[in-house]
Amino acid sequence: MNPLWFLRMSKWARNPPSAKRVKLVFAIVALCFVLFAIERWIGWPDALSVERAPRFPRF
Repeated sequence: MNPLWFLRMSKWARNPPSAKRVKLVFAIVALCFVLFAIERWIGWPDALSVERAPRFPRF
């Protein structure tokens, strides 16, 4: 483990984030999990899928 991480952890232990910031981070993580679950159960729309371009376009 890099020694800079220990400095960062000690700084964070002395000045922890506010409850509002912790709630915001958990809300963003929960939103990501919800979007992932929806994408897995329902699937990705075909309209948003990228089609591969042909290597040599024919004129």
